Formats: sequence, C-alpha cells, structure tokens
Amino acid sequence: MAFYKILIKRSAEKELRKISSSELSRVMQKIEALADHPRPSGVQMLKGEDQCFRLRQGNYRIIYEVDDIKREIMVIKVGHRREVYR
Repeated sequence: MAFYKILIKRSAEKELRKISSSELSRVMQKIEALADHPRPSGVQMLKGEDQCFRLRQGNYRIIYEVDDIKREIMVIKVGHRREVYR
C-alpha cells in the first residue's frame, strides 16, 4: 500500500508526453516509487523553495513538492536537465 498519493500537474503531463517511450518508463517508475519513499536517496531539496525536491533519472529531472499533512506528492515539472530549471 502506498503511503502518499501522487498528483501530476497538467503542464508536467504535457512534458511527459514529449519524452521517448524508453525513457518514459524509467521516469514513471521513479515517480511511482515516490509514493512509498517521498525522499529517496539522491534527492535534493531545491534552494529557495520550501518543500520542492529534485530527483534525477538519467538526463531527466523530476521536480516535485511533498505535502506531509495531506500525504500528497505533486509532480510540478519533468524535463531534460538542460531545460527543466528555466
């Protein structure tokens, strides 16, 4: 049973559709694993943000927020490492 509910912003859904299918399956595995472990090893908190984290998957970055009270994870942005921070 998952501890956290995963929500994906509409803009992040559009970004996911642009990823090739081979990379997409690995990115989605990382996102789904967040339900059990919202702060896995290798995750970094973004500077200047309260509960925003960055997770790496190959050349892609997953930016997400954790709400421990509601037990929700909101995926804000997914993109290639050179473009995701813009």
